[in-house]
Amino acid sequence: MTTTYGVIYEQAKDGSWSVRAADLPVYAVGDSREEAEQEVRSAIALYLDELARAGQPPPDARSVVGTVTV
Repeated sequence: MTTTYGVIYEQAKDGSWSVRAADLPVYAVGDSREEAEQEVRSAIALYLDELARAGQPPPDARSVVGTVTV
C-alpha cells in the first residue's frame, strides 16, 4: 500500500533545499531539490517503518499543499 504525503520545499540563499513532510515529523536537506526529495522520501519510509515496528498505524495524509497569488 502506498500513501502520498504532502511536502513543502524551501530553497536557501545558498541554493540548497530543505523539505518537510506536512503530516509527519520528517525533515531533509539537499544540494538540489531532487536530492532533498530523495532524502525526504527515504526519511518518510524510515519513519513509517519505525511506527510499524512499534505496532502503530501510519498517520493519515490530511494536509493539502497549495499556492496563492496576491
